[in-house]
Amino acid sequence: MQVKEILRIKGSTLYTVTPTTTLADAVISMADHDIGSVVVMEGGKLAGMLTFREIIKVLAKRQQENRVGPTPTMSQISVAEVMNAQPAIASPAMEVDELRSVMIESHQRYMPVMEADTLLGVISFHDVARAVLEEQAFENRMLKGYIKNWPA
Repeated sequence: MQVKEILRIKGSTLYTVTPTTTLADAVISMADHDIGSVVVMEGGKLAGMLTFREIIKVLAKRQQENRVGPTPTMSQISVAEVMNAQPAIASPAMEVDELRSVMIESHQRYMPVMEADTLLGVISFHDVARAVLEEQAFENRMLKGYIKNWPA
């Protein structure tokens, strides 16, 4: 199975922010849409990814800094300060096994799918798990049908 097949099943809805968006606005958008990541776009090009991992890191850092003095609020922090500016990228022709390896090695649960300079979508680890499960269920049904109709 290839990444483009997972994207086809998942759909192409993308949620984006710009690097100048405040972290507060990005978090509100993520919560409103019940998503774990947003794509950071600048001038029509991929600038990075913002995921709950980067948000948790900045919140933890703020908590530690808060012990020694005032820290900036999420409304004072831009997405550019927090985002992953160089996320690993998947191609539509990438096989799902390679995608899973890259996701594990890079510790990325969300991966942008690019064809040249065009962003096609974002694949999550959840999307991969669902696609593999559906593929295995289909193969299982086909095998059971084959065995059931085995000639005498």
